[in-house]
Amino acid sequence: YPKQLEFHSAGANAEVRERLLIAGNQLGKTLSASMETAMHATGLYPSWWPGVRFLKPTIGWAASVTSQGTRDTVQRMLLGQPGNFGTGSIPKASIIEVKKATHGVADSVETITIRHAPTGGTSRITLKTYDQGRERWMGDTLNWVWFDEEPNQEVYTEGLTRTNATGGITYMTFTPLLGMSDVVRRFLVAKAPGTHTTVMTI
Repeated sequence: YPKQLEFHSAGANAEVRERLLIAGNQLGKTLSASMETAMHATGLYPSWWPGVRFLKPTIGWAASVTSQGTRDTVQRMLLGQPGNFGTGSIPKASIIEVKKATHGVADSVETITIRHAPTGGTSRITLKTYDQGRERWMGDTLNWVWFDEEPNQEVYTEGLTRTNATGGITYMTFTPLLGMSDVVRRFLVAKAPGTHTTVMTI
C-alpha cells in the first residue's frame, strides 16, 4: 500500500535513522516491518525495494511489550506459528537455527540465526521485550532495532543507542494508545532542521 511503501522508502535517506508507522489495528503495520526485517537479515531485497539496504550480515533486535506479545506478533510474523517455522517473513531456506527462550512463555524464541545470501555470512535476530527493563537493553551493538508496539522512552532511547556505533536504524510500528507520549512527541512535534526522524500514518 502507498503509505507502507512511503514508510520503507524513507529509510533510503541516510539522515533518517528513526522511523515510525502509526496505524489502526489490522492495517499491515507488523507485516510491513517483518518483511523489512527479513530483508535486512537475509540480504534478499527485491529489485523494486526502495528502502535502506544493508550489504553485509546484520545484527538486530525485534521486540514488543511482553514475552507473550512478542511471541504472538513479532515471532509469528518472522517465523510462522510454533511447529511450522519457515512460513513467516523469513524464508525457511534462510533459517540456520532457532534458539528457544529458556524462560518466559511456552514456544518463545530467543534468537534466530539466518543465512545472508549475498555474502554467505550469518545474520542474527534477538527477540526482546520491553518489560525486561532498560538494563536488559544495554550492551550490544546493532545494525537495526524494530519496536512493534510503543515502548517507553527509556527502552526506546536504549535501543536507539545500540545503533549509534554502526549508524544503524530503528523503526517502530504501533497504534498510538498512550496518547501524546514522549516517544510519540519525538516524531510528531515540530523539530529543528536536520531531524533524523520520520513518521507515516495510515
